[in-house]
Amino acid sequence: MADWVIVVDDDTMNLKMAGHILSNNNMRVTALKSGQALLDFVRENGYPDLILLDIKMPEMDGFETLTKLRVQEGDKEKTPVIFLTASEDKEAETKGLQLGAMDFIKKPFVPEVLTLRVRHSIDLIRLQRNLAQEVDKKTEENKKLMFNVIRALAEAIDAKDAYTNGHSSRVAMYSREIAKRYGYSEKRQSDIYMMGILHDIGKIGVPDDVINKQSKLDDEEYALIKQHPVMGARILDKIKEMPTLATGARWHHERYGGGGYPDGLSGDNIPEEARIIAVADAYDAMSSRRSYRDVLPQQVVREEILQGKGTQFDPTFADIMIQMIDEDTEYEMREI
Repeated sequence: MADWVIVVDDDTMNLKMAGHILSNNNMRVTALKSGQALLDFVRENGYPDLILLDIKMPEMDGFETLTKLRVQEGDKEKTPVIFLTASEDKEAETKGLQLGAMDFIKKPFVPEVLTLRVRHSIDLIRLQRNLAQEVDKKTEENKKLMFNVIRALAEAIDAKDAYTNGHSSRVAMYSREIAKRYGYSEKRQSDIYMMGILHDIGKIGVPDDVINKQSKLDDEEYALIKQHPVMGARILDKIKEMPTLATGARWHHERYGGGGYPDGLSGDNIPEEARIIAVADAYDAMSSRRSYRDVLPQQVVREEILQGKGTQFDPTFADIMIQMIDEDTEYEMREI
């Protein structure tokens, strides 16, 4: 398919000359005589591969036209624009480049120069877009690979506890849902899901016999358990590509009213994501089987979350969790 160029100039002779030169070089050309005509045309017919835009035009000059074009494009890919000018005004050239123009072409046109500048500009933009697509593709592939590794790691963590089945995945899902209802962007929802699925990674460093002990832990054993947030944060801090990943691991056992561990933080000093994960973690602990009990009744779980508002849990996120419980009339949010 031929490259499509729109030429905008109030001078009919310039339009004919540019159209003739580019058409003879196998390009599709649309000629328009004003900035407003350009804005109206692309709104109805779509955007070309390149726009050649005259600067000095009556009613709306090229600078104003480009500014309005960018607003009209919104989130779409920006159409490359080359300004046409007969002057040697350096200030105008600087302004044009600041507005996002790719280049300037002097009038009157030199056919070879016009053709080469247009062709090279279109090829450059196409190359940039292809590279961006490849980068996006590779980034997405790396994300999927990392997610699969993280999921496998979470399953390995859960496997250490004989009485936990899918705990990390459920905490991650509940955390993401709380974050969504609170208004997090999709990216932040994805981030908190990752934090949630790895919140217990520090348990890798806790002996299995301590994690699975059915009787009450002694002081030494409890001290080992209390170290898993620090161990988890130490592991996750090494993933430099995701600097916030350790947030959930380190602070999900802090208490909103104080008295938690490992750092004794309280209130808004506890990172927001950790406050969300704390509610989700406690909910799943109560709605899962343990060596000493079965899944707690939903109403009991709800009452525990309610009583923990402001002391153990951030009241805002506790309220969202309670809302989720109330909507779960079949008590499906639990270990099956």
